[in-house]
Amino acid sequence: MRIITAIAAGFFVFPVALAAQGLDTGTAAYVAGDYFTALSELRPLAEQGNADAQFYLGQMYRNGAGVPEDKLVAVRWFRLAAEQGHADAQFHLGWMYDEGEGVLQSQTESIRWERLAAEQGHVIAQISMGTAYLMGHGVPHDMTEAIFWFRLAAEQGDADAQTFLGSRYAFGLGVTQSYTEAVYWYMQAAIQGKASAQFWLANRYKNGEGVPQDYYEAHFWSNIAAAQNVNGAADLRDQIAELMTLEQLAEAQRRATRCMTSDYTDCN
Repeated sequence: MRIITAIAAGFFVFPVALAAQGLDTGTAAYVAGDYFTALSELRPLAEQGNADAQFYLGQMYRNGAGVPEDKLVAVRWFRLAAEQGHADAQFHLGWMYDEGEGVLQSQTESIRWERLAAEQGHVIAQISMGTAYLMGHGVPHDMTEAIFWFRLAAEQGDADAQTFLGSRYAFGLGVTQSYTEAVYWYMQAAIQGKASAQFWLANRYKNGEGVPQDYYEAHFWSNIAAAQNVNGAADLRDQIAELMTLEQLAEAQRRATRCMTSDYTDCN
């Protein structure tokens, strides 16, 4: 009996292992741009109901990658994966409803699918939901809901959402005004290289809002923002430089150089 059970277990494990191997091979080929291999590995899995493979096939047909571009077919594959709870497929299906690509345009359907993805933690879907409530696109304008979704994305480390939250707190838009909260979120985004957050963080240090006034820190962040062509950052940097000693200025410049050349891994 044990032998039969072992053989039966092996019978089912072996195809699963092969399927996993085929999915890995197919997705690696897709990422590498080898669409012939991707299609040959992923299509059989997609036809067997593998949601990941269905999603990638949807992407291939949507973008005409290795197959003729066909939005209708893309929607079909996205839908099959989305109905199995695949968050990426849900988001992309929602996006296609929003744009009316391969389906009749429907903001209601777009919101429905993007919400499902957002509720699973899909960061881009969360930002999309936040933007929808912010702009009143497909849903009533609701700043509280907008901030709810942006906060979820920010807490997952998205720099755009973090910058958005920083601005909401800095100016008291939809939340109780708090420079302390603004600085926290600006800092989270700034250390990821978000240039606009670096600029606004520099302003907070210059004015002593939410942090002790610190021209050295203000120059450091405004210098980095200016190097990325943020409007007003160069003027802010030069204004602050006039308030610093030559030694402070030289050290702030050295630190900014070290920070940028290390891709923000050495900014202290």
